Amino acid sequence: MNNSILRLFFLLLTLPISAFAGNSVVNLSHYDLMKVDFAQMKAQGIVGVIHEATYPPSVRDSYYGSRQSAAARAGLLWGAYHFANATDPIRQAEFFLNTVSSQMRGPSIQPSGVLLVLDFEKNGHYPGGSMRTDQAVTFVERIHQRTGKYPGLYCSEYRLKQMLYSPKVTEAQRRVLSNCWLWIANYHFQPRNTAPWSHWTMWQYTGDGVCDLPRSSYPKSIANIRNAERNMFRGSAASLQGLWQEHAWNPAE
Repeated sequence: MNNSILRLFFLLLTLPISAFAGNSVVNLSHYDLMKVDFAQMKAQGIVGVIHEATYPPSVRDSYYGSRQSAAARAGLLWGAYHFANATDPIRQAEFFLNTVSSQMRGPSIQPSGVLLVLDFEKNGHYPGGSMRTDQAVTFVERIHQRTGKYPGLYCSEYRLKQMLYSPKVTEAQRRVLSNCWLWIANYHFQPRNTAPWSHWTMWQYTGDGVCDLPRSSYPKSIANIRNAERNMFRGSAASLQGLWQEHAWNPAE
């Protein structure tokens, strides 16, 4: 490899992720207590919002329904995630889908579809322990059976590697999970360890005010939220629209 190619290679490694990705998705939950200004969020370049819908033991996020309508009214794409624990994954999947489905009824403005996500992070503050990899496989397969769509899989980079490459996990289980699009969290560096995926689809680079990356390229605030959970999508706004169109679930269909 000649010197010019080497220089180009190292230059590409040092480019900020924003050079080929859009900082265009925010995720929210009942821990965000403010009245969110979705119109301002959209004006500042946000394309989609993914909100917690359910969490252990069997609780509906109290902000989910009203924020869904407000986000749809502002013209934002809408997604829902389930924070998992180590109890029966079938029951968790059913509760999650029933919650999402029930909020798509009624006279208020609704999104055209809901992007579904399994939150596979370590559970340190809800009852029931942390979901195992085999349970995650059962959960995503149930979602696929019910909706025809595989959900996204959210996990920190460290836990992803730890869980999916444990000696107890089979290649078949990894293959099932790789049907999900990958949403990965790392507040310190651009994620590198994404196997068995070739790359991440979305990167959560800040949460709870934590972010070691340059503020100019990786802001923590958006609209009226000072410490937002912000995400880079790998691709353009049009590509993000395409992801939603391909993977979002419309219970009415």
